[in-house]
Amino acid sequence: MSDTTSPSGRWRLDWPTSRGGRVARARLKSKPEDFRVDEDLGLEGFSGESDLTAISGDGEHLCLRLEKSGDNTEYVARELAALSGCRSFDVGFCGLKDRHAVTRQWFSLYRPGLAEEDVAFIDKVAERWPVLSACRHNRKLRRGDHRGNRFAITLRQIRGDKTGIETALAGLKTQGAPNYFGPQRFGIAGANLDRAAAMGPDAMNQGRRSGGRGRKGKGRAGRDASKNVLYFSAARSWLFNEVLALRVEKGNWFTPLDGEPGLPGNESLVTGPLWGDGGTSAGGVQAELESGVVDGAPELLQLFSTTRMKPERRPLVVRPGELVWDWHNDGSLTLEFFLAPGQYATTILSDIFELEDMSLGQHNNR
Repeated sequence: MSDTTSPSGRWRLDWPTSRGGRVARARLKSKPEDFRVDEDLGLEGFSGESDLTAISGDGEHLCLRLEKSGDNTEYVARELAALSGCRSFDVGFCGLKDRHAVTRQWFSLYRPGLAEEDVAFIDKVAERWPVLSACRHNRKLRRGDHRGNRFAITLRQIRGDKTGIETALAGLKTQGAPNYFGPQRFGIAGANLDRAAAMGPDAMNQGRRSGGRGRKGKGRAGRDASKNVLYFSAARSWLFNEVLALRVEKGNWFTPLDGEPGLPGNESLVTGPLWGDGGTSAGGVQAELESGVVDGAPELLQLFSTTRMKPERRPLVVRPGELVWDWHNDGSLTLEFFLAPGQYATTILSDIFELEDMSLGQHNNR
């Protein structure tokens, strides 16, 4: 996290912290067991453990809760489709989980009329990954369907004053942290931003005409559309981070400004822009601040001129739920907490710790 810009110098990739600096250094993901994620769907019938010989529920989709390590979510989804004999698009999941971790998450498979074969199919899946629970459901799982994720993260070789760390953790529990998008969204050394800046302003619309958002697209057109969406999302996220960074520097990231639109049902919430065609939905002082930041990146701003994508909002503050921590005899520290979809554990920890990610450089496309 120490590099503040991409090699080209075009993009800041490390943003101001809530305290003006980090209080300690630590190693993250020294081994997969140091980063545990447990997905919480919050849906009726989706229990943590269930009888795999008597599948509950009804519907055309078989839902499986798997534990995995060393394989990324999309790889597992493709392999499940191959095992089931269905299309890749017929496998659903709620979010991408880290490869270099021990993660538990749900997948749905479209298997109409095959309920009698569920137990045998689960046995086949269990040869690849532990199956913790299963049920039948009436619809496919989609991105963001889950209530959130529970984390248990162990940091090792911590260098810093323990009292200062304890104070910072207490502040994180009560105050929260800046709700930045995580650096993985921007690609290695900001490569996704470089590609976004090189896109023509009509690239997103070309992608839609060639196959929608890419998952249903066929061949190269579909792949190109999917990449365009990725680069566009990186640009949108980076602009949000830049606006939030300015608010953090000014010390007003907790305070609504004149023109704050909030979110539906919570208009008093302090938010930042997810830029769209027409710019920002904020007004007044807040619109001026946000437009001033975005105007400083004209190569990204031009992407939004023809997308017909409505401007959206995102909270500036993230507060981890149920945060607790425990020091171990070897000086390592385990933190447990809950985050809603779209919130990033490493971003929260980076508000306190300069993190050295020990999983980087481990080449594994799975």
